[in-house]
Amino acid sequence: MFETTLAGSLPKPSWLATPNVLWAPWTLTGAPLQEAKEDATALAIRRQEEAGLDIVSDGEQARQHFVHGFLAEVDGVDFAKKVRMGIRNNRYDADCPTVTGQLRRRKFVHEKEARVARAATARRLKFTLPGPMTLIDTLADGFYGDRVKMAFAFADLLNKESRALEAEGVDVIQFDEPAFNVYMDEVPTWGVEALHRAVDGLKCTTAVHICYGYGIKANIDWKATLGGEWRQYEKIFPALAASKIGQVSVETINS
Repeated sequence: MFETTLAGSLPKPSWLATPNVLWAPWTLTGAPLQEAKEDATALAIRRQEEAGLDIVSDGEQARQHFVHGFLAEVDGVDFAKKVRMGIRNNRYDADCPTVTGQLRRRKFVHEKEARVARAATARRLKFTLPGPMTLIDTLADGFYGDRVKMAFAFADLLNKESRALEAEGVDVIQFDEPAFNVYMDEVPTWGVEALHRAVDGLKCTTAVHICYGYGIKANIDWKATLGGEWRQYEKIFPALAASKIGQVSVETINS
């Protein structure tokens, strides 16, 4: 039997965040916001159960952004010191926070989200985290001087987070790596090894999700240049097939 799941993220209800907006602002603050996040998480899980999914996720309802939701509890990242830079191999520009010191995880970042989701379902639970390569592609480096070294520093933090999630009863931990479709030559040389560092010691199922980016204009314009067949997966799948990662989730349009 094929078990069913989804990529991980779901749209947020309008009473939680502004609809159809990247970096959507929350509609509430304080205790009401936390209550709304928990309600939205429970609702997202319930809808997945009603749809018959075998493995459900929290829908990332309590996170404003899949990368910066994790970075919010990481020392060494200065959100006030932003640098305008090209990301995804200069596909588009973004104002990126700067790494200014040794990266350290202040606490169990997603403890609350994991506990709320785990309590909301008896089904297998998947939780998503940003992958090391995608993390470094959305940050300016003002400390390490070596993007690979910085990626492996993040992989160590992700491993600690993953072990904590596993201890909370998470059954599948998925790393989101849209950057794998951009830096294809680096996936076999160090991208997969960074994921191996992130999953070291885990007993739960591990996965990596690879997509072609948000449906924003810059990405839509870029996709229009790829032609009728998108062949990036040909370059990275052999490395993933030989890796220790248990599952691969992909965007398949034109591929």
